[in-house]
Amino acid sequence: MTKRFTTSSRNIIVLILGTLIAIGPFSIDMYLPGFANVAEDFGVDISQVGLTLTSYLIGIALGQLAYGPLMDRFGRRRPLIGGLLLFTATSLICAFSFNLNMLIIARFFMALGGCAGMVASKAIVRDLFEKKQVADVLSTLMLIMGVAPIIAPTVGGLVIAAFDWEAVFFILATFAVIMLLLITYILPESAKPNRSTSLKPKKIVREYISILKNREFFIFAMTRGFTMGCLLAYVSSAPFVFIEYFGLTEQHFGWVFGSNALGLILGSQVNRLALKRYSLLQITTATCIALTVLTGLGLAISFMAIQFWIVYPFLFTMLFLVGFQNPNVTALSLDPFNKQAGSASALVGSIGMIFGSVASILVSQLVTESITPLFFILFGSALCSLALIIYYRNKTKALQLQTT
Repeated sequence: MTKRFTTSSRNIIVLILGTLIAIGPFSIDMYLPGFANVAEDFGVDISQVGLTLTSYLIGIALGQLAYGPLMDRFGRRRPLIGGLLLFTATSLICAFSFNLNMLIIARFFMALGGCAGMVASKAIVRDLFEKKQVADVLSTLMLIMGVAPIIAPTVGGLVIAAFDWEAVFFILATFAVIMLLLITYILPESAKPNRSTSLKPKKIVREYISILKNREFFIFAMTRGFTMGCLLAYVSSAPFVFIEYFGLTEQHFGWVFGSNALGLILGSQVNRLALKRYSLLQITTATCIALTVLTGLGLAISFMAIQFWIVYPFLFTMLFLVGFQNPNVTALSLDPFNKQAGSASALVGSIGMIFGSVASILVSQLVTESITPLFFILFGSALCSLALIIYYRNKTKALQLQTT
């Protein structure tokens, strides 16, 4: 429980933060059903439209690195408001794009604005809550954020059917304006401006390097990065897997994509219950093992003539496990920091998006005729996460033996 707010105020703030962090998945998932429409309007292949997703992920990765120092220097609210203003303007530019290149560039700057909410949300949670409570609150945010992938493709499909794909970006701009009003009049400042935080590029780079040198941060941020690789490899490949490979309609794609996102929500909420009995590290280790076994089995099966009803449960279960992993490794990576919470939050988010961008690029290049390359990416990511956690546990035991 936060020390600064009543229960009702706390719940309102958590709801606002959850909505802020949901801007990312909403901006990604709402226009997925419109890929074919965009390709037709601009006279390009649907695989090329995937570059609008890649540019968005790159924008999120780079943008978070900029917001970290800004939010440590000026507090959380001012950079957040500036980011949402940029998001609103570039959403409108996306709607009025006259070719694919313009849309790709606009999506990049749209991400630069939208990622302010992602950085601010995690930093504000770190400002207000203790270590184990951070994981619990992040699980709550995951619940709110998880609703977005369920609603977004279905809503996007309906909007695109009625008004075409441009309407999606008008809706996103309106959503950002509503969030601006809520932040301006309801969300309080959670951290005092720290004027000692430098905005000089060299010092910013040094600060990020100093954060990366923290062993706990590095291992858990990288673990989260590989987990995001699993998640965004799935998201990037979903239109191909379900529409092209299995032949689902755009409407059915929305339902399937949304129901899989329900697995993410269930995982995050079961995680909250598990935290009452087990430590963050215990749950993280068990989740890494389960993800590796699951994706390895999926890879083996992918060489066979598999059907939709075999792949679908695999992906649902994977997202269920990711629902455990994300809040826990995020909490573990941010725990060593206090004054640098904004920069640490930005860096952990950026690392996740960099890994996700690489996974997205690999998917667009490799997952064109078969789903086997997708399972290679998923299994490789899970295996690397498990290797990092095993290394951390062994290193920690060795250090404990040295001190006794």
